[in-house]
Amino acid sequence: MPRLLIVSPHFPPLNTPDMQRVRMSLPHFVAAGWEVTVLAVDDPQPAAPIEPELLETVPAAVRVVRTRCLRRGFGVGNIALRAWPFLWREGTRLIREWRPDVVYFSTTQFAALPLGRIWRSRFGTPYVIDLQDPWLNEYYDQPGAPRPPGGWKYRVARLNARLLEGWTLKRCAHVISVSQGYLDTLARRYPWFTPDRGSVLTFGAPEADMELARRKAASGPPLLPEGRRLRIAYAGRLGMDMRPALEVLFSGLAMARQEGLEIEVFFFGTSYAAAGSGESTTRTLAAAAGLADLVHESPARIPYLDSLRLLLETDIALLLGSDDASYSPSKLYPTLLAGKPTLAIAPRGSVLESLVRTLGGAALVPFGATTMTADRACAAEWLRRLAAGELTHQSSAQAERLHPAHSARAVAERQLEVFQTVLAV
Repeated sequence: MPRLLIVSPHFPPLNTPDMQRVRMSLPHFVAAGWEVTVLAVDDPQPAAPIEPELLETVPAAVRVVRTRCLRRGFGVGNIALRAWPFLWREGTRLIREWRPDVVYFSTTQFAALPLGRIWRSRFGTPYVIDLQDPWLNEYYDQPGAPRPPGGWKYRVARLNARLLEGWTLKRCAHVISVSQGYLDTLARRYPWFTPDRGSVLTFGAPEADMELARRKAASGPPLLPEGRRLRIAYAGRLGMDMRPALEVLFSGLAMARQEGLEIEVFFFGTSYAAAGSGESTTRTLAAAAGLADLVHESPARIPYLDSLRLLLETDIALLLGSDDASYSPSKLYPTLLAGKPTLAIAPRGSVLESLVRTLGGAALVPFGATTMTADRACAAEWLRRLAAGELTHQSSAQAERLHPAHSARAVAERQLEVFQTVLAV
């Protein structure tokens, strides 16, 4: 029985985006005959919400080893930095005593990734890295990009990435990425990063999670208020990179309102800030568009299962693209899986635009800097058609078609193919 050590500092009961891929894959790893241990961190001061229901999705056969971490202080909150010496020590012990065949890093806590090369140098154990976000991010270097957030923390993280990304990836057995753009950047940056060293693997549709959300919804009050207006619900980050998409949406809503169609929009979990400290992303834009009474925002993070419940409750689902063209939104697959009429607003040439064109199941509004007037009119037209129920049947049919090729099981099988290839070398 092959053995897999997964390094995921965030793990249930924490609700964080970067551990969802691993969590959804675990049942399929076990079913395929792999013995799995997860190395996680027991954080006494978690910034993310605690969601005990997620523990129900972790198979009993999976061993979870939790290591300690330092408390937050001196402005350092990154869990991988605070836990680094403890992850190193516990991972060293596990590799020495348990002897895994592959170490798999699936996390956006990049400070943990160099452990792969350290352990490989000492024990010869191959490691695979899953890049859900770019490690050394060039987004803020682009002309016209907003100022990077985080101040000195951003500068320190960027220096860390410059020093350690290439060093870590050079001995990595394989890199999995959610976007071809990330792999193309690595190939441009490092001559030794050849095409055979990376694979694109998008996120999967969470069928089991959706069933759990349905059961939770059946026993609890609704999350969205009842009303006479149609409702759009969106749960997830709204950064400055999504502002152009928001402007297209609000312009389309304003045009539709002028024609008598009023649609309320509810945004949840738009900030990663602690509860009560997040700032509104939409208030100013909504007021400028004359939509202050129709747009509602709650910046605080919400439980993952509640984000799925919102997809089941809403009248129209929403997908927003980023002006970082390589950005691949994980929420695409649960949104399509919910089978609700969906509006996708994406920059031309972006990963989201390409995926929606390939998968179908959503009304697509591609936009560009030189076509904004027409793009906003397109958004208004699609809102009218969605409100009329023109895509209801198509969306439901797409939810059924999504299962085989883009299921969590299919994604896990592709991950296992990478691990088997690594073992065969």
